[in-house]
Amino acid sequence: MAIIQADNNNFKAEVLDSAQPVLVDFWAPWCGYCRRLAPVLDRMDAAGTAYKIVKVNVDDAPALAERYGVDTIPALFYFREGRHGDALIAPGSQDAIEEWVAAQR
Repeated sequence: MAIIQADNNNFKAEVLDSAQPVLVDFWAPWCGYCRRLAPVLDRMDAAGTAYKIVKVNVDDAPALAERYGVDTIPALFYFREGRHGDALIAPGSQDAIEEWVAAQR
């Protein structure tokens, strides 16, 4: 499954109305840490997950970032049935992301 780019136009369909869980990455192209995290998410996606991965560029969708209280990026949210728990801010490794996701289920 390919990582999906979401914005104000498709966030509801791709995340809130999704039949499967969704890992959402709030990021920006100017964010160095976000650029370092991108290959980790690509590897996770390529390996196959029980959830889909959606990226939201906060510059293109500031209203979404504001709605979810994102003031530090990268910020990851795990959505299930349109709801999410606490965000994971600037994870240190793929293992940290996978452990956090496992705790969200």
